[in-house]
Amino acid sequence: MNGPDTPDPAFRSGYVALVGAPNVGKSTLLNRLLGRRLSIATPRPQTTRRRLLGILNGPGHQAVLVDTPGLLEPKYKLQELMRQEVGRALHDADVVLALFEAGRPVEPELLRRVGTGRRLLVAINKIDLVPSERLLAMVAEITGGLRPGAAGATPVFLISALKGKGVEDLKAAVVAALPEGAPLYPPDQVAEQPERFFVAEFVREALFFHYRDEIPYSTTVLVEEFCERPGRKDYVRAVVYVERVSQRRIVIGRGGQALKRAGSAKSSPGARWPRPGSPRPPARCSCSSRPSSSASSTANPS
Repeated sequence: MNGPDTPDPAFRSGYVALVGAPNVGKSTLLNRLLGRRLSIATPRPQTTRRRLLGILNGPGHQAVLVDTPGLLEPKYKLQELMRQEVGRALHDADVVLALFEAGRPVEPELLRRVGTGRRLLVAINKIDLVPSERLLAMVAEITGGLRPGAAGATPVFLISALKGKGVEDLKAAVVAALPEGAPLYPPDQVAEQPERFFVAEFVREALFFHYRDEIPYSTTVLVEEFCERPGRKDYVRAVVYVERVSQRRIVIGRGGQALKRAGSAKSSPGARWPRPGSPRPPARCSCSSRPSSSASSTANPS
């Protein structure tokens, strides 16, 4: 007989790495699988820089979904670090979910990296953008490019992460592929990163939507002050780091108006960070020294 702390022997848990080329919809798929907006998603490639863990809890299972940066051949240091994040996720994964974009050339490097030796699922995203004949040809190309022994056992799902089409079947396959084991996180936890991480990410997303191509994706946001104010909007002060002085002028704008608009605007529709079950910073409100070579923004994201 199982004790109160003993998991059901049929309980399934494990890490699921979402991997794919830049901008194929990994973050959108992660959000759709979780049923909440956890990972920022913009039209800009490589918005995701670090592994982000979202925890999918359900009856008899816990899938730790790992959103990874887009896989590409690195041209400079930041991209090399992002590539290392993908490698770590693949190494730690119990299940690999390789995501491709409909109508886009299949990346041989991705097929090689996912390889064999672990449970593998494949999904083709944005299927509403191409005719069915091209989808069938793409499925054949993907399965033909997998290593011997993997192709026949690897299901390929046709989905639209944005619209939710085919995602429930994919979610069921992810859960079924998990190995048996005890939960890895408390059942009410939805993310591994602290709340300030998500605040910084949503500020960065707001900047990308507000400035479009005027600032590089290497722009970094540091949350200096975060105060929860019961009955009122939370207070956030963030510092934006850019690469050049000319970019700082763009971000700040004349008289600081551009930065104020970006700081007070919603990022993309439905932007919220995941409060329930998320780890909180140790202090309710803390402040660090502010570098003079950066732009600063005060935002009320709630």
